[in-house]
Amino acid sequence: MALISFEDAKSRLLTLARPVADTEVLDLADAMGRTLATDLASPMDVPPFTNSAMDGYALRACDVPAVGTRLKVSLRIAAGQAGGTLASGTTARIFTGAPLPDGADTVVMQEDCLTEGDEVLIQRIPKAGQHVRTRAGELRVGQAILSSGTRLTPACLGLAASVGIGRVEVKRRLRVAIFFTGSELRVPGETLAPGQIYNSNRYVMRGFLQQMGAEILDLGIIPDDREATREAIRRAAGADVILTSGGMSVGEEDYVTSVVKEEGRLDVWKIAIKPGKPLAFGTVGEAAFVGLPGNPVAVWVGLLTMVAPFLRRCQGMTTADTPTRPMRADFAYTVKGDRPEFVRVRRNGNGGLDIFRTQDSSAISSAAWADGLVLIAAGATISPGDSVGYLAIPD
Repeated sequence: MALISFEDAKSRLLTLARPVADTEVLDLADAMGRTLATDLASPMDVPPFTNSAMDGYALRACDVPAVGTRLKVSLRIAAGQAGGTLASGTTARIFTGAPLPDGADTVVMQEDCLTEGDEVLIQRIPKAGQHVRTRAGELRVGQAILSSGTRLTPACLGLAASVGIGRVEVKRRLRVAIFFTGSELRVPGETLAPGQIYNSNRYVMRGFLQQMGAEILDLGIIPDDREATREAIRRAAGADVILTSGGMSVGEEDYVTSVVKEEGRLDVWKIAIKPGKPLAFGTVGEAAFVGLPGNPVAVWVGLLTMVAPFLRRCQGMTTADTPTRPMRADFAYTVKGDRPEFVRVRRNGNGGLDIFRTQDSSAISSAAWADGLVLIAAGATISPGDSVGYLAIPD
């Protein structure tokens, strides 16, 4: 089977995404990271009343024709109190967030005022409207604030809370079944026999899915056995997505691709990318299937670049891709061979990018060190000072 390009494979994978239809209503405090299922509009004006942006003195600008104007303090208004009405030729002591009294049109911050008993000397000529937040200056009642498909971030939750929305309708969590093939794999803490290794991919994948907000069905390590693999595939088929690592090559002990073909449909499984050439996707029953290779860095890169956009689509998010941004390479690197390569990089203190000392796909230490990836075309050479596309890794 001929290799297909990374971009083509990713596009074809995204066409398999079926956004979850079920929704639930949650308290705002429990909705972090969830996908909004309905559009939200503001039920109120924000701010709901005209208020002071500073601690200072509220007054009419026309009452201060010159520096040194003296005004009597006729009101004191703290946040949470009613504003009242300001008498002509007087000022009101006011605090940040307090409602502006009727008649006032400006606030002079306290640093520009001198107090003498019950009077204030204004040390700066004010302009009407300064340090004043007008009613509905940010949002008007009925104005759209968040659209369906938005991933609820801390800022989104704060926005909803600021207009009094306490409960939101969100998509249910995506159910992702995972397992890891390889008779050589052992759980950390166990003693290794000759030829055995610890299963690091489980922790990379679980951590990634936890960041994505998925509900995880962890089927653990599956030995290199056709019937054991078949049983795992059938158990996993009740989820929305099946995600595996290992068994993607064509060796005699690699059973995942053949079993998926027998139990469902396999669309493609050889990608022109490094690391991560043997990457499969298809369907088993109603579940989408994505099979990653066994090398830990290939798993990590595949999750970030292929699986993350796919799962965002499955979660109903309107934005699937994480955009790259141009940054300066402070390294030299040449891609040898005919496949583009994702290299592990990290921002340095000089505003550029450093590269990890080895780009071997088995070196998980490079993933722990990196804070981003750079895709370099096949056969291309990057020299210090070149601009490259930097893909930041989410914290």
